[in-house]
Amino acid sequence: MSLPRLDPRAPWVISTHDLGRRPGSMRKMSPTLPAPVDLAVGMIGVPKDAEVEVDLRLESVMEGVLVTGTAGAPLSGECSRCLDPLTSEIEVGFQELFFYSAEDAGEDDSLLDGELLDLEPTFRDAVVLALPLSPVCREDCPGLCPECGAKLADAGPDHRHDRVDSRWASLQGLKIDDNEDDQEA
Repeated sequence: MSLPRLDPRAPWVISTHDLGRRPGSMRKMSPTLPAPVDLAVGMIGVPKDAEVEVDLRLESVMEGVLVTGTAGAPLSGECSRCLDPLTSEIEVGFQELFFYSAEDAGEDDSLLDGELLDLEPTFRDAVVLALPLSPVCREDCPGLCPECGAKLADAGPDHRHDRVDSRWASLQGLKIDDNEDDQEA
């Protein structure tokens, strides 16, 4: 079974032609690439086609091409406490060895497709692992009232609800007037 060939025009596919197979040769590059689709976890992610600033260093080594880099991307989502929209940025580092041949590589290792490598899976893994599972708009966000759903940051410190334990609710109408007790005595 043959693997599908990489499209050299795809934004995250990078040519290593100028490195050759000469260990020690190196190239740096800083492309701006469009964010891949579905790059999110839960309540936050990188918007589709957002600009991702990438700094790469490609080094030819005996086994393949070692890619070391950092990438910065915008984030958008919603606060996990108050559900307000939020935006921020993320910067991730990554390093991946793309092997020349499948014989040298392990089962989960990345392979070069001729002189091409696909950086998208490496970038995707780095970003998804760095995304917060419970993003917040600010560290001290009080969230929403569990009773009425009001945003506690807007409701103020006096926001309260008189809760009656349902087990005692039927006894509320049995309040004894203290004055009647004094008169009977």
